[in-house]
This record gives sequence, C-alpha cells and structure tokens, in this order.
Amino acid sequence: MNVHVLPGGLLETNAYLLTRPETGEAVLIDAPDAIWPEVKYILDKEKCKLSQLWLTHGHWDHTQGAAEVVRQSGARVFGHKDDQVMFERPSIMLGGMDLVLEPVAVDQWVGQGDRLAALGTTAEVRHVPGHCPGNVLFYFAEQGTAFVGDALFKASVGRADLPGGNFHVLEASLRSQIYTLPDETIVYPGHGAETTVGVEKRTNPYVRAA
Repeated sequence: MNVHVLPGGLLETNAYLLTRPETGEAVLIDAPDAIWPEVKYILDKEKCKLSQLWLTHGHWDHTQGAAEVVRQSGARVFGHKDDQVMFERPSIMLGGMDLVLEPVAVDQWVGQGDRLAALGTTAEVRHVPGHCPGNVLFYFAEQGTAFVGDALFKASVGRADLPGGNFHVLEASLRSQIYTLPDETIVYPGHGAETTVGVEKRTNPYVRAA
C-alpha cells in the first residue's frame, strides 16, 4: 500500500491517498479544497481507481474538496454520524469567513470497532472525540499506520475550544484509542508531519500516557 501525503487548502490540511497499483485500488482520507487534480494525477500515474473517501471528521478544511472528489470519481463517502450536521450544513462553521463550502453526503456511517475492507487489507475504525464529536481514526494493523484526523499531532493535540470540543474528552480519547496502539505505529495527522504512538506517549507536552 502506497501512502501519498497531499497537503492542501487554506490550512494546509493533509489528504492521504492510499493506492495499491497491483490491484488498481485507491482510497482517499480527507479532502481539502482543490485536492482533486493532485489525486487524479496520482491515480492516472499508478492506474488506480478511487472507490472510497474516508472522512476523519466534519470540519470544513477536511471536507471542502469532498463534493468535487465525489463528482469526479463516484467514490462512496464514509464518516461518523456525530458530525452529520457539519457534513450536511458546512456553512455553520464559517463564522464570518468568505469561503465556498458544499455539503457532502455520507453514504455509510462508521463507528467504534467497525472494520473497513480495502486495498487488500482491513482498517479498524476508532472513535476519538474531543476535537469535535465525530473525529475517528483509521488503523491499519498490518501496515502499522493510523490516520487520526485532528485528534493528535506531532508534539501537539487537536484544538478543543471549537464548538463540540472538550479537552477532557480528547485526553481520554487519546489515552484509550491512540496510546493503546503499538508504540511503533506511524501516526498520520490532519496537519503537519507524521510521528509515532511511542514518541507521543513519552514526549507529548499536552497528553502523555497515564
């Protein structure tokens, strides 16, 4: 499985295009603004078809390009129901910003413990609220990778002061859902560089392992 890191949009949000050229499969995790041309370039180069779009959560910077991705690829969309209002009415997040936001229709709601078959392997869904109600991560045990949205960053954690956020909930989520993964697991966050579970457990200045 190839992991393509594609930062995009106003806030340099990481989209992750996962491809398996030998079978022609591809999955996109999150869709910042105007990400489709970059995605299409890689799909064409590796002769893959995008069949699924997995959204880690409903914040606009992770979904602004989702409607276009769906129009161009026909991909099915997966997300957590606790963020439904943000998926379907993204304008409620604008707060005076002059942005064009399109709703995105979620085809399948996912939740704690669900397993998604794709790319010749399986991803486990873990619910990691606190940054927002519906933040989830996608964990590939065979590959030792976790795509965590805005729950955890390298040497930082997701903001908990936005509507629906709660630091105590986030702290509990990190300890129960991320810090319980193997230490060598590579953490791919919604913004910034990758890290590992073990490094964050030992050194994260906001939440360390209990």
